[in-house]
Amino acid sequence: MRNYDDPEYKKWRQQIRKRDNNTCQWPHCGGKKKLQAHHINRWADFPGLRYNTNNGITLCRYHHDMIKNNEDSYAPFFLKLVQQCINKTNLQ
Repeated sequence: MRNYDDPEYKKWRQQIRKRDNNTCQWPHCGGKKKLQAHHINRWADFPGLRYNTNNGITLCRYHHDMIKNNEDSYAPFFLKLVQQCINKTNLQ
């Protein structure tokens, strides 16, 4: 079970949001309110990726709720968005 007060989990969420410029990464959204750090590959199914920043993406509540129960379908799309963000950051 996830402990939201766990310092390692808090650090992971902060790193995801910082990398994503505290902005929802859903294309053309750009929302900055009610942000959530989403595990691309699910917490329960991939314990080795729980604190890997490449396994997280910032989504607003609307888009996070929209993908619930369909996370596996969105995983390749989100992994591509994260890689683009990393590449962009490395070029600056």
